[in-house]
Amino acid sequence: MNRFGTGVLHVRCAPALTPEGYRDVLDLLREFSPLVQALPPRAALVQVRGAQRYFGADPARIAEVVRLRAVARLGTDVRIGVAGTWALAAMASARIPGPGGILAVPEDEAAGFLDPLPVEALYGLGPRQADALRGYGLRTVGALTRVPPGVLERILGKRAGRVVAERARGIDPRPVTPRDLPPSAAVRTGFTRHELDGPHARAALLDLVVRLGAGLRGRRQAARSLSLTLQFAGGTRWEKSRRLPEASGHDEDLRTLAYRLMDAAGLQRARLTGMVLRAEDLTGAAGTSRQLSLDPAREARLTAEAAMDRANTRFGPGTVRPAAAFLGAPSPPGR
Repeated sequence: MNRFGTGVLHVRCAPALTPEGYRDVLDLLREFSPLVQALPPRAALVQVRGAQRYFGADPARIAEVVRLRAVARLGTDVRIGVAGTWALAAMASARIPGPGGILAVPEDEAAGFLDPLPVEALYGLGPRQADALRGYGLRTVGALTRVPPGVLERILGKRAGRVVAERARGIDPRPVTPRDLPPSAAVRTGFTRHELDGPHARAALLDLVVRLGAGLRGRRQAARSLSLTLQFAGGTRWEKSRRLPEASGHDEDLRTLAYRLMDAAGLQRARLTGMVLRAEDLTGAAGTSRQLSLDPAREARLTAEAAMDRANTRFGPGTVRPAAAFLGAPSPPGR
């Protein structure tokens, strides 16, 4: 007898996992089910109804196999909540002590798991909503089930109150929708003082390019277009997009187009307060062409880029960057 309904796994990866490692985990999960929904930056949902028939095992046992393969093959541990719904599985994965493990909540044990939890543990409930509920003496998830749903709707609003009432009872009708990583990625920076389009602004843009390129390569993605948004003193903005000659995640290609976008702005004496560089229309890097350019200098730069990626994966993002990126550019935050 299946005690988990459709069988949903909520997988949480370690906070220190690299974007490339996260992509590897997503690939691993697809070995068990085509219904994998990426929840960046470090989580995913898997519906394992079909896998139950294939493996002849219940969802909890499948979660054990997933975790074993993640450790053995990828060298990373994961926390997995197992339940019949998205919200319940997510709450289970959040209650596992330590870096990894499995917590299974069958349908007939959902009330016993949920009732003693503090209201702020309810999946999707924000801090202000939790404060509002506590203000009415509703401090546990179980307390939410002992009042009419209409009371919660009056406290939180009709839609939010209805959702909270359902999730407190383990109800969450949302399906697991196959979804890969987002179709765009963005990096941004702000200036502590107004900048002109000079060396410091160009260094900041190069820093954005390096961060964006590293993120794309870590996720095994390539961009087909770039957009640059410039923010000016006084709150005005300028934005422009252009397509790359071919999809790429390499710094050299991204930098060339990013500088052309900056040139197109015709800044002259404009005072910059911030910049956003966005990679759009992303595609899998495996599907892009990779041909020798017959340009020894480019091939050398790509080799150096790969070495920088390995160093930054080992020692932390931004450890190795082009020297020009240090000219007044802010230190890259951790991704």
